[in-house]
Amino acid sequence: MRPPQSLLVLGGTSRIALATARRLIARRTRTVWLAGRPSPALESAASELRALGAEVHTVAFDALDPDSHETVLGKVFAEGGVDLVLLAFGTLGDQARDERDPAAAVRVAHTNYTGAVSSGLISARALQAQGHGSLVVLSSVAGERARRSNFIYGSSKAGLDTFAQGLGDALYGTGVHVMVVRPGLVRSRTMADPRAASLTTTPEAVATAIELGLRRGSETVWVPGTLRVVTSALRHLPRGLFRRLAV
Repeated sequence: MRPPQSLLVLGGTSRIALATARRLIARRTRTVWLAGRPSPALESAASELRALGAEVHTVAFDALDPDSHETVLGKVFAEGGVDLVLLAFGTLGDQARDERDPAAAVRVAHTNYTGAVSSGLISARALQAQGHGSLVVLSSVAGERARRSNFIYGSSKAGLDTFAQGLGDALYGTGVHVMVVRPGLVRSRTMADPRAASLTTTPEAVATAIELGLRRGSETVWVPGTLRVVTSALRHLPRGLFRRLAV
């Protein structure tokens, strides 16, 4: 699959999304739409990509307002073909707080799952109408099996992952490709524990994996690749043992 000429990012300030955009602009991408809540960070991201030579537009988009998605995304697709949609928005939440505040937990679920279902279906329909394109969905290894420390976030990502897989099956043979990306914990600049290096990743590593996955026509991408084996083993652990290991 050739690199996309046009890219729509849902979650325009995502570190992974911006690393991916930079990588794709260096290859072939010339038009980028960054969709997100209006903010100085969104404008800064757009300026950064413009400096790389791309035509960049910002789009006001709120994952928590699904009633607006049809109109907002419809305007983007009406301006011309979109080769790649990168669904990259999400929120980690605060597990301890969210357990005490169900409304906050619901906000995590609405952002990570409900908003993604809405925008994902609308984007998929638009890609199918134009007869080509890819939808890349940023899931998480956290959705593979719920851990005590992040089961609210993990459950929302599990729902997103299942949705994206099913959507890919529904679109198979239509000319639209859906790829699910399951990164491990994305390292921050201050994370320095070498013991975690094999199970964590960086925005740049995820961007590289996304580009490679698109070229190969992959349906599922793990970053780093070793997580596929690790999570398969964890998924089959007896629950009592997993409960003692997973905090």
